Amino acid sequence: MEGLMPLLGDKFPEMEVQTTHGKIQLPKAYKGKWFILFSHPADFTPVCTTEFVAFQKRYTKFKKLNCELMGLSIDQVFSHIKWTEWIKENLKIDIKFPIIADDTGKVAHTLGLIHPGKGTNTVRAIFVVDPKSVIRTILYYPQELGRNMDEILRIVKGLQVADKNRVAMPANWPKNEIVGDHVIVPPASDEKTKKARLQSARKGKISCFDWWLCHKKVKRA
Repeated sequence: MEGLMPLLGDKFPEMEVQTTHGKIQLPKAYKGKWFILFSHPADFTPVCTTEFVAFQKRYTKFKKLNCELMGLSIDQVFSHIKWTEWIKENLKIDIKFPIIADDTGKVAHTLGLIHPGKGTNTVRAIFVVDPKSVIRTILYYPQELGRNMDEILRIVKGLQVADKNRVAMPANWPKNEIVGDHVIVPPASDEKTKKARLQSARKGKISCFDWWLCHKKVKRA
């Protein structure tokens, strides 16, 4: 339904968007890749400028994870172009990822990015979409709080490790207070699995505090 943000596990809505790199078909253009679509309140604003610089400085790291970036606001495309030109001229940073020009607000309403209680601009939102075009993470930030790009990188890395190894990530992974850089083995859901889990622990294949709290080391992305 238009105006409601899609949910985790949903397919990213199909749409054609006008960007600083021309028209792009989403999510088709990024099929087989991860991509992050992030909205910002407006061009030529201080916090948004710091965010775009931070994203660009990590763009190579995202690309190494087979992950692309795409910005969005309800500004017109010429505003995006002038703003990125200003960033390049004054901050010496060349923004190389596309920015959606959503001056009609259609994309923002489709994705649920307009919150009347926070004004008529888009809030700061993050969509992390996997290679099958499934939405895996959604984050909301108020306009007054800039995002932590290293956390967004961690999200992509963590999801990739989870998918590859069928595990879960502990708090603050890979620097968890209990298990360090290990990952969490999914809890046993029946007696047979419980016994097998404890046997694996005795053989040193995994480590367990108890049958329902086990962890192990895996290769990171």
